[in-house]
Amino acid sequence: MSNSIGPLLPADEGFHHQIADTFGTVASSELSWTEKVCAMAAARDGSLQLGFGLGKYLNRNVMDGYAGVSRGVEQLTVRAGRELSPEPDRTVIGPVRYEVIEPLKQIRFVLEPNDIQPIAFDWLFTAELPAHLEDRTHMRAGYRVSADLVRYHQIGVASGWVEVDGERTEITPETWVSTRDHSWGVRYDVGQPRPDVQAMELPTEVSFRMVWAPALLERPDGSRYGIHLHYQIVEVTGYSSKTVMGGLQYPDGREVKWRDLTPELRFDPDNRRLLGGRIHAVDVEGVSRTLEIEVVSDTGFHLGAGLYHGFEGHYHGEYRGPGMYLEGERIDDCSTYANARRLHQIRDTVVRITDPVGGGVGYGNCQPIITGGDESLGLTKDSTFM
Repeated sequence: MSNSIGPLLPADEGFHHQIADTFGTVASSELSWTEKVCAMAAARDGSLQLGFGLGKYLNRNVMDGYAGVSRGVEQLTVRAGRELSPEPDRTVIGPVRYEVIEPLKQIRFVLEPNDIQPIAFDWLFTAELPAHLEDRTHMRAGYRVSADLVRYHQIGVASGWVEVDGERTEITPETWVSTRDHSWGVRYDVGQPRPDVQAMELPTEVSFRMVWAPALLERPDGSRYGIHLHYQIVEVTGYSSKTVMGGLQYPDGREVKWRDLTPELRFDPDNRRLLGGRIHAVDVEGVSRTLEIEVVSDTGFHLGAGLYHGFEGHYHGEYRGPGMYLEGERIDDCSTYANARRLHQIRDTVVRITDPVGGGVGYGNCQPIITGGDESLGLTKDSTFM
């Protein structure tokens, strides 16, 4: 049949169509097409932290996700996956559930009691600020476009409860912060690495530095605003590039974007965990400020256990056969040299940020990566890992 039409889904009853096809079809037949949500909630003292992610891979007939808890240096994670059909719009995989309560305002993240790990939670994200679109992610690997996706993030607070080893902790908006993001498009690191495609690994001589950090700040008078810090710096002999995104975000929806961000951060030389420091920021209006970054969690929630960059031979969007699977693990100490490499660098790190110009102090999520060597930071090329 020429010019075929995708299957009808319940979503097709709504007035949301953007292309001449059903919601059973995405814009590309690329197998790495992904729609994904990623969220965190944390006690502001860093004592307890939650992680949640859910991905839908229409061209792979897969939905997968993770839910977990970071406490001290330990992490407990539950992963789940299923065939997407016959319920592609149902964002539930066994005990893992994502629910939109009020679009762009309240989202519910749930991990039901399960047989995989002694953890469960029911956390309601409530927005303190409007959601903000980020710059489009467009990446190339040789001649191929390896990523083309859009993302928005939102900063808020959390309420609800979490249980670990039978002990329940109440989550309150006064003592917890929460951030989330939602993305869709062609994405990297989806599915098993293809043996007939050239691997695009980062050479050890390349220095790649990244921070992605949304945070909620509060002034002495109780008024609130947000800060989003996002930079990517690539350096190798004879080449250097820097991309800066984000800005100051206000309750009325305004955003004053950054012109430049210059990091002055410290990292643990063994596991490359962020230790703190400062970021020198200049906004598009020419206002300069030095933001103090204090790390308040022991390790943060490692996203590698949620399959970011792969974990134990498995990857996002991987088809594992009919039905559903559940798995997970309890890692007693994520800070060790070996476990840091097993889990990869990227993690949700709870940070406290002080803004001397805006007058706010607050908490948020910082996802840092630093590869390559830097003698001034005590980092060697031999110890680098992604």
